[in-house]
Amino acid sequence: MPRLRRLAALAPVLLALAVGQALGHGDEDHGQGAHPEPAIAPQAATVTRPATAAQRLPDGSLFVPKPIQHQWGLRTRVVRVEDLAASVELNGRVIADPNAGGRVQSVQAGRIEPGPQGLPTLGQRVTKGQVLAYLQPASNSIDRGNQQALLAEIESLLAIAERNLRRLEQLADAVPKKDVEAARFELEALKKRRAAVGASLSAPEPLLAPVSGVIGAANAVAGQVVEPKEILFEVIDPQRLAVEALAYDPTLVEGIAGASAPVPGGSLDLEFVGGGRQLREHAIPLLFRVAKARSLTPSGPPLPEGEGGGSNRLPAGVGSPLPVAVGQPLKVIAKTTRTAKGAAIPQAALVRSGSGDWVVWVHTDAERFVPRPVQYAPLDSTSALVTAGLVGGERVVAGGAGLLAQVR
Repeated sequence: MPRLRRLAALAPVLLALAVGQALGHGDEDHGQGAHPEPAIAPQAATVTRPATAAQRLPDGSLFVPKPIQHQWGLRTRVVRVEDLAASVELNGRVIADPNAGGRVQSVQAGRIEPGPQGLPTLGQRVTKGQVLAYLQPASNSIDRGNQQALLAEIESLLAIAERNLRRLEQLADAVPKKDVEAARFELEALKKRRAAVGASLSAPEPLLAPVSGVIGAANAVAGQVVEPKEILFEVIDPQRLAVEALAYDPTLVEGIAGASAPVPGGSLDLEFVGGGRQLREHAIPLLFRVAKARSLTPSGPPLPEGEGGGSNRLPAGVGSPLPVAVGQPLKVIAKTTRTAKGAAIPQAALVRSGSGDWVVWVHTDAERFVPRPVQYAPLDSTSALVTAGLVGGERVVAGGAGLLAQVR
């Protein structure tokens, strides 16, 4: 009985403990997850994809994890604002060097006949003075008859001159010596006239290569009838080319320090030769000589020299031909003697935004990239001068900017 009394006394206490425990637990699970989870950072709350993927944040910037940066090969560089030579972009085209190319034209109407080695083909190398083809002059029956009559008359005069010379030589002691010499000169002149007229009747005119090089254009086939001044062949030296550009600012003629031209796979270093003083298409023609050919590095656009990148320079005229063709249009970046204040960046750093504006990607944090609208002007074939939008000391993406622009 005393034991039952003690249990009855403890019953209210046990009931209170049970109710308090039930109120403390609620519906929560304190099994394996009994420890509270750490609070999520406010910035991470905006991330909707795994942290291992690049993603665009609500403010327009990008979150790119370090592994993705290495996988994409992103390269950055710190920009410096300084005074640099201003450049202008000109429209140009490749032309043959006037001292290393030439044309073969017909000087009269006639019919084309193959040369000793046949008619030359495109890309065939020829030497100066080589016979490329023959031109058989065209003449009608009346002209041919007149030439034959003239040849017969010359033959008759030649026979008379030979007999007269023999007679005078037999009477050399009785006639003046000057008469013998005159008869001899007359005979030689008639022989040359006969050779000239006979050649015009039978021998075709040889068409010779004006310079050594390769056939750049061939517009002749066997049996073709051509007119005077018709261009039959063009010979060029693929290692000696020039670029002609049009400038709408007359002051550029006296203010060009150098130039370059981007081409597929590299660029061309150009030397300014001079400018014309007569307008062509409302512009002044400028002539540049190709000095060097640059090939881009396999990893992408070349970095400025001294910063771990660069380019492989291939001297023009040595080894292989230049990677351009005569008549090919080019964008010529002419560097002037004027200066402009800005930051030099690789042209590969410039990308189009969704609105069509030019932007660069600024590396603000370890894994954050911010698009920055900029204004720029060409600096050379691989670089641009940003005149507004960047501050000295900022780090921009120099390689792989196009991949960042594709993140949505």
